[in-house]
Amino acid sequence: MRTELVTTLKRKASDVITRLANDQEPVLITQYGLPAAYLIDVQMFESMQSRLSLLEGLARGEKAILENRVLSHKEAKERMERWLA
Repeated sequence: MRTELVTTLKRKASDVITRLANDQEPVLITQYGLPAAYLIDVQMFESMQSRLSLLEGLARGEKAILENRVLSHKEAKERMERWLA
């Protein structure tokens, strides 16, 4: 992962973004010598959002199982039939 100073980003934003698109690698932006932000390209961000959404759905499903909030196949099918009618 590449690291850039926030001042470099300010002065050469276009260059940093072009290199980001070419390298397909996140850029760590530092301010006062400390990590301040990550710069990632749009495709990577959208991919991460999609993965996060999937993981959140799995977590909700696991929680429902642990809380015994589940239906049999027959019960689910009946509910869906009522819902779709």
